[in-house]
Amino acid sequence: MNRNLLVSIIVNNYNYDRFLKEAIDSALNQTYPHIEVIVVDDGSTDNSCGVIAEYGDRILPLFQPNGRQGAAFNNGFAHSNGDIIIFLDADDYLLPNAVECVVAAWKPDIAKVHYRLDVVDADRQPRGFSYPQGGSSLASGEVWRRLLQIGSYRGVPTSGNAISRHALAQVTPIPDEYRSVADDYLSVLIPLYGEVVAISEPLAAYRLHTNNQWALVTVSSDRFRRFVQHDLQRCELLTRKATALGYTVPEDLNLRFFGRAWSRLASLKLDPEHHLVPSDRSLVLSFYGIRALWRYSDFNLPKRTIFTLWFVWVGLMPRVLAEPAIVWLFAPQFRPKFVGQTLKRLRALVS
Repeated sequence: MNRNLLVSIIVNNYNYDRFLKEAIDSALNQTYPHIEVIVVDDGSTDNSCGVIAEYGDRILPLFQPNGRQGAAFNNGFAHSNGDIIIFLDADDYLLPNAVECVVAAWKPDIAKVHYRLDVVDADRQPRGFSYPQGGSSLASGEVWRRLLQIGSYRGVPTSGNAISRHALAQVTPIPDEYRSVADDYLSVLIPLYGEVVAISEPLAAYRLHTNNQWALVTVSSDRFRRFVQHDLQRCELLTRKATALGYTVPEDLNLRFFGRAWSRLASLKLDPEHHLVPSDRSLVLSFYGIRALWRYSDFNLPKRTIFTLWFVWVGLMPRVLAEPAIVWLFAPQFRPKFVGQTLKRLRALVS
């Protein structure tokens, strides 16, 4: 372990006073000693400023008018000194050994280390799963190759990433057009600047609650429209940046990832009138989703078979029958017990 590395933990907060203390405490109480904690408050109107004031000079507080996540990241990074940067969402928290494990895994010239996230509820109670779901392994190594092949890789949300200062300097400041999706902006671009190291154990907790921007605590058509818009923006960003760096990007990049296909299919099924891609058709999206599963995914045979059946069912069935399958896929906490038992039997049959 290189104990000379300085790690900057940048807590970004907007109106999360009920969670903020736990996030700051988790940053300050790391077993690794060489850290600085920066708290960026993005124009909160609750008691966040009072919470921050309690810490005095133990943290560097930064207060700014509401500029969304991108502005908070830019401000925090500009005031940081660390060799490694962790952006910690104020509704999440780090485990005590998180930074120590990151530093132990750190190597020269890597772009980032990412690690699993335990999923908890608003009261810190475990939800029974972690990210990535299903025990899937995080991407590692030359992740940029996978990224340019399908426009995605297996990663985790903001609080599960420790990013090289050098890599961050290549892509910041984050443009204003990505101010609401700054975490995904970094997820897309950072692997283009070095290898990625994965830690298989959870080192932080991701909190599900009603104000999460992306977490599906409820399933609705407007959430899926946001996912579709986000995916379109992500592919456009990757194509533009990778092309500028001299890489070749496939023309069908936006439908090579099965997750992108099922988000668009779900959006189309739940609310076709407001779906963002007017040319989309259910059976065509089902075809692309199945193609992505069998040609580009690294899923095993049971998972490919189960998700193929999902695409066939949702693609063919009317909304009243397709909607339960959509809900049970995207929000596992709502699955009836018989669904889980059926999935286990299906896995056994195709193993």
